[in-house]
Amino acid sequence: MSKIRTPEQLYDILDEQITWRKKELADLKSMVEARSAPERTNCLIRCGITLLYAHWEGFVKEAAEAYLIFINTQRLSYKDLAPNFIALGMRKRLNEAFETNKVSLQKDLVTFFLSGMEERCTFVPEISTQSNLSSQVLKEIISILGLDFSIYEENGIFELDDDLLRTRNSVAHGKYEIMRRDEFIELHRQIIKLMELFLNQITNAALTKAYKRTSK
Repeated sequence: MSKIRTPEQLYDILDEQITWRKKELADLKSMVEARSAPERTNCLIRCGITLLYAHWEGFVKEAAEAYLIFINTQRLSYKDLAPNFIALGMRKRLNEAFETNKVSLQKDLVTFFLSGMEERCTFVPEISTQSNLSSQVLKEIISILGLDFSIYEENGIFELDDDLLRTRNSVAHGKYEIMRRDEFIELHRQIIKLMELFLNQITNAALTKAYKRTSK
């Protein structure tokens, strides 16, 4: 993805991303729901847990980075952006200023805030899930994007740390984890809902220009 110019283009990209993921997960869910030998069902559920996590992490990363590309493409100056995106654009300068005792670097930072806010803001559109998308990692990503984390709290995001993340890590490290069929189906429902919430949050933010600084 090089440029995403409009909210409609952003939505199309995210819709394409979520559609193939939902299709693959739905196919797997159908196989789990089919009546078959317990050993086969357990194997499918174990595979399904790792796939549920992969699609959840993959979609969050892809969608978040697409949103950052969209904002970059708007070619806005620092003064026009919300504080979280100013911080993202200023990350390197902030780190250099805070990690040194050199007054010259700290002075340059102060000078920028006094007179450089008219410059165009650009940032690297990369999001790290740390290959371990816990609720706390998601909270940080949500903060970077300037979105509301409370809707994830209301939809059981903290329970996923155990139900999905811990179980996935255990399976991925070769341990024999067993999850009941009904528990897996409920986990599938929750992941699909969370992906849809994330998609809607990002597209609504793009449409309402929530990435822009609000005047007071």
